[in-house]
Amino acid sequence: MSTWPADAVPWVVALWAGLGYAVAWRQVNARHPQSRVSTLRLVAWLGGVVAILAALASPLDGLADELLTAHMVQHLLLTMVAPPLMAIGAPVLLLLRISSRATRARLLLPLLHARLIRILASPWLGWLLFTVVMWAAHFTPIYDAALEDERLHVLEHAAFLATGCLFWWPVIGADPMPRRLRFGPRLAYLLAQMPVNAAVGLAIYFAPSVLYEHYARAASLPGVDPLVDQQVGGLVMWAAGDLLLLGAVALVVVAWMRAEARRADRRHAVGPSPGARGST
Repeated sequence: MSTWPADAVPWVVALWAGLGYAVAWRQVNARHPQSRVSTLRLVAWLGGVVAILAALASPLDGLADELLTAHMVQHLLLTMVAPPLMAIGAPVLLLLRISSRATRARLLLPLLHARLIRILASPWLGWLLFTVVMWAAHFTPIYDAALEDERLHVLEHAAFLATGCLFWWPVIGADPMPRRLRFGPRLAYLLAQMPVNAAVGLAIYFAPSVLYEHYARAASLPGVDPLVDQQVGGLVMWAAGDLLLLGAVALVVVAWMRAEARRADRRHAVGPSPGARGST
């Protein structure tokens, strides 16, 4: 755990993403003091950046080559921690607010309404891609191959992060999107992913032998049984993944209740319609 990766790329990208967001956040709030971007969004975005660094630029990255459990933690950080935090940051909305009117009209808005973006923003495509990547990464030769080939490993991590963003962006719904999920479908969307995540974790846990040849060969840590490590990794995938999804379900329910309460308050403030008063 005292060995830190020598690759500086994650740190450079994280520094650019964190500082860029912070500068834009400060400028928008200085220009629009009456409609400020909340500090919560800044903290969430920076939390997502830190989660990516923890996964890719900390001793966890090296330990993931030796322990499947560490690899599962790394995957969870890239798929279920960093993406929802960054989605709460609403970077697209911040970019629209800091850009000039001409830039929005000529570049950003046409890009957001482009056919490819509309396809990628489809919630159900995001759900499907997220599921396919999770299954393919863990139950095909890709897993062992990525542990042996650094370039493939980078692509695997990029796929986790990209499909994680596609999965979580519709759930959070903070950025403008072509297709916005209502609260009911959001719950169904999250609940449908829980058994999929559980199936991945439990399939790894109940496997009668070591699934990944790399870990069978690289069992260099004293006192670590590769099969036990695999079982613990499967439990981490199942329990931690479903707890994170369950937490998201709870937050959606709370947001739904608050939206209904605000709607009821508005109806109460307006009062019954004249037709309704006449009918009574």
